[in-house]
Order: sequence, then C-alpha cells, then structure tokens
Amino acid sequence: MPAAAVVSRAARPHAGARAAKGAAHKTQEKKTQQKAPSASKVSSLSDRAYQEIKDLILTLFFLPGQYLNEAAICDLLDLGRTPVHQALQLLQVEGLVEVVPRKGVIVRPDSVGEVIAILDARILVEVELVRRAVAHATRDDVAELGAILDKTNRRHGGGSIDAFVESDRAFHVKVAAMSKNAILADFVRLMHERSTRFWYLHLWQTIDLFAATREHRSILEAIEAHDAERAARAMRKHIDSLRERLQHINRHAPARTARPAAAHPGRAR
Repeated sequence: MPAAAVVSRAARPHAGARAAKGAAHKTQEKKTQQKAPSASKVSSLSDRAYQEIKDLILTLFFLPGQYLNEAAICDLLDLGRTPVHQALQLLQVEGLVEVVPRKGVIVRPDSVGEVIAILDARILVEVELVRRAVAHATRDDVAELGAILDKTNRRHGGGSIDAFVESDRAFHVKVAAMSKNAILADFVRLMHERSTRFWYLHLWQTIDLFAATREHRSILEAIEAHDAERAARAMRKHIDSLRERLQHINRHAPARTARPAAAHPGRAR
C-alpha cells in the first residue's frame, strides 16, 4: 500500500477527533450564549428596575428614611440582583437614596428646605425658559399644552392628587422642551421628579388644585398670545405660590415617620 495512503488513513482519526472537539466546543459556546443574558436585556431589566423603584419612592411606598433590602425588592419586582443593584446606584446619583456604610441603602430623608431650594432654582430657570418657549411656540405646542390641561380637568374633577401631579410635571416639562434648550429642559424634568414625593407627603393637604390648574391656564394663555413677559410673570406667580405653601408647612407640619421595610410585596403590584 502506498505510504501516502497509510499517512492519510492514520491522519483521519486525528482529524475526526479534532472536528468532534471543535463541534463540542461550539455546542458548549452556544449553550453558554443561551444561558447568559444579553447586554441589551440586562440594560432593559435595569431600566425597568430603576423606573419601578423610583416610582415606589416618589409615591411613598418607600418612605423617606426607610432602609431598603435588595433581596426584598428583588422579590417585590420579580427581578434579579444585578438590575436592582444597578438601579439603586443610579438612584443614588440622582439623590433619591443614600448608601450608609455597614448599614445599606436608605431612602434619602425628606427636607422641606431642600424642596424650597429646588423651587428657587426652578424660578430662576423656568421663568427664563417660558420666555424662550413663547418665541419658539407652534400651534402644535399650544395644542399639546391645552390637551395636558384638559386631560387633568377630566381626571381630577374630584381633586385627584395623582392626576394633578402627573399633569403638573407634564406641563412644565413640555414648556421647558419648547425653549429648545435640552440641557435646561432636562434639569427641569429632574427637579420635578426630585420634588414629586413632597406632593404626596405635604402639599396635597394644603394646595388648592383648582387654583394651581388656573395658574397653568394663565401660563398657557400668555404663550398662546405670544406675550413673553406675561408668561414669565404667570410662571413666577405659580412657582412662588408653591414656595409659600412649603414655607408654611416647614413652620407647622409635624414630622413623619417611615413605615417598616416592604414586608408585603404584593401591595406594589
């Protein structure tokens, strides 16, 4: 038999083993890929965890000063530890939670003084932004602002604080976006989110929702009339009225205590 044939036959088992090994490696690699969640999926779960935990903080399911147990939150939201941990890190950056060494994560305690400072910042920014919004306002913008207020009127006919909080944020964020300054518009959105829980903690007891809605309507009418100074005055008056109520609360409101950590996850579902 030719030597070449011997070499060929002898080499075949080795080649077959190498091919089988390669196939096994590919199969294992495929299984590994199937088991490991994609980066986009992890990001999506983290986004979901971030938004849901944030909502629970802003609407006072988790109260200021309450310690958060990551495992309990995982059970509450039916999520793994990684997205929940990443969400809490982001919420720490935004100032809604704090990491206390050797103790864990705590919902940042509420401070009326801090919200007054937020309103001071909003006056400085939003009064100027509404002037710019007037300069850039289109018919569609005016119609969208009107739709926000109309929706609120339908939903909080009985004085719903949830409907008003949603409308107030949407209205101010839209006006800020109309200014065409994305950086300041994002600042306005963040300031509204940071002060949302104070509506639920304090302002719902004292604010006249219908008067506040009329103030929104005055801002809209000034924008529609393309009167920048009138819009600026209306915006300042609106935010100043909130500031006055908070100052009253700061002098007279009793301290609140946090409820125990989430022992009944089903309440948030």
